[in-house]
Amino acid sequence: MQVVGYRARVENHAALLLSEDGTVTVERLDPGTSLSYRLGERHCAGAVERVDTGGSPVHHGCDAAAAPYCAEHTSRWPCARCTGDCGKPIEACDEEHGVYLAAFAPETVKVGVTRSWRLETRLREQGADRAAHLRTVADGRIARQVEADIAADLGDRVRVPTKIAGLADSVDEAFWTTLCAEYDPLSTYDFDYGLTIADRPIAETLATGTVVGTKGRVAVLENGGSVYAVDLRDLVGYELHEGASDRDLQSSLGAFG
Repeated sequence: MQVVGYRARVENHAALLLSEDGTVTVERLDPGTSLSYRLGERHCAGAVERVDTGGSPVHHGCDAAAAPYCAEHTSRWPCARCTGDCGKPIEACDEEHGVYLAAFAPETVKVGVTRSWRLETRLREQGADRAAHLRTVADGRIARQVEADIAADLGDRVRVPTKIAGLADSVDEAFWTTLCAEYDPLSTYDFDYGLTIADRPIAETLATGTVVGTKGRVAVLENGGSVYAVDLRDLVGYELHEGASDRDLQSSLGAFG
């Protein structure tokens, strides 16, 4: 069995996509779910294809050593580093877009763009704690131009380790109030993922433990009295074996309380 994908938390809880003999199953990561897998070898996760709208997805395996995906199975999104100097290469570019700020505890912020109808979904996919909808524009090219201007001051990406470092915190109110006063947003968001932990979790790659909760693509697991934060993308490509991990893991301070 191999981890061939993941689903970040949006309306529902996050999940792992598992494949065995080409059949894809969903391992939901609801709070209280017990995971008991050992990590085996890691290689390319291949491709997951939905054959028809009513059928189950099918996995096409790949034995290439590169992980999570080899060059053949790595899709390159043309908008990833776009700054609006383009010919609108994909159909979605012509849709109405929103420009937003996403804030992560305690004092990290980034600017981003998405199609207007996906705004709240995109923010939840990223695990944003607070957000501000700054502008609505006619298409993706204009949105990228606005984003590039703001990114010169605020940046346009936040790494997962930074998000994990703030999981036990909340957004600093003075920081957020000052930011909103400067950018005068059309609307703001305050997200609650139901994830309450006392101390910063330990960043780890494992699939053993009890799910405490999820936030975007990060799952928080309790294992042996310690709390761990797992970037679900870091699991993609691993072969899984039934049975709890026997690896030596760093213990959190809470394990000694």
